[in-house]
Amino acid sequence: MRAITVPEPGGPDALTWAEVPDPVPGPGEVIVDVRASAVNRADLLQRQGHYPPPPGASPYPGLECAGVVGATAADVTGWRPGQEVCALLSGGGYAERVAVPAGQLLPVPAGVDPVDAAALPEVACTVWSNLVQVGRLAAGETLLVHGGGSGIGTFAIQFGAALGATVVTTARAAKHDRLRQLGAAHTVDYREQDFVEEVRRVTDGRGADVVLDIMGAAYLGRNVSALATGGRLVVIGMQGGRKAELDLGALLAKRASVAATALRSRPPAEKAAIVRGVREQVWPLVSAGVIRPVVDRRVPMADAARAHRLVESSDHLGKVLLVTG
Repeated sequence: MRAITVPEPGGPDALTWAEVPDPVPGPGEVIVDVRASAVNRADLLQRQGHYPPPPGASPYPGLECAGVVGATAADVTGWRPGQEVCALLSGGGYAERVAVPAGQLLPVPAGVDPVDAAALPEVACTVWSNLVQVGRLAAGETLLVHGGGSGIGTFAIQFGAALGATVVTTARAAKHDRLRQLGAAHTVDYREQDFVEEVRRVTDGRGADVVLDIMGAAYLGRNVSALATGGRLVVIGMQGGRKAELDLGALLAKRASVAATALRSRPPAEKAAIVRGVREQVWPLVSAGVIRPVVDRRVPMADAARAHRLVESSDHLGKVLLVTG
């Protein structure tokens, strides 16, 4: 088979479309013949040498895919060759085939294009686990989503609105109309506006109950300032750095909390539990059309360098897919 390899860390041109050995299913695993994968920020970091795959994972980038079951290990039940699926991966999505623990497979939701389904697993699992399990977002609360135009952001806006929350999001002004169509009640141009002031304005000074943050250090103090009393800040990215000072006094005064989570490094049992939660609580919303995959464009997998440049520019909205066909 062919896969995107990274012989040496570097820029987008470090990505190489090469012949590699076919994967073999281990115990409890399924081989998926990949139709598409999606580009995530973690893939860019891996390409640069900053985010190696966890032990035992495929060395190739790609944290999600959609395709068809090609083979299963003898001990796998519930899945059979020929089924259309999508999957949460620890790596290996940038390839024509990938081995996946059966617990990380999901059926393609009703009404979703089998290729576009590649835009769903990583964002659905990330957003559901952080907004429901960690952030405990409830109807009637206010959710602040940073990076609203990203894959995570476009999904979080839809999911937050579906839960009955009022969603505020930061993004470039050119993306605001589309984000409001997805369910954002308020949009903030982070280049021209202070998101803390805007959140306070639209909440009559109360603040956000939950903040979903991809920036890390650069936004830490301001995110705490934007929180309501009892608010929950959930950090899932470090695009703005990893080290910052935290004013514990401000946190204590608001009886607020800060949590930081990662998905890729979790053990298979935890990932399988998250996938089950997504299938039970999120997939019905997707099948009903309440939440839809947001795909900016499809790019041939062999041209992954072009897709990485696009994601690095942040000029996209939603997911950029890499397709094998």
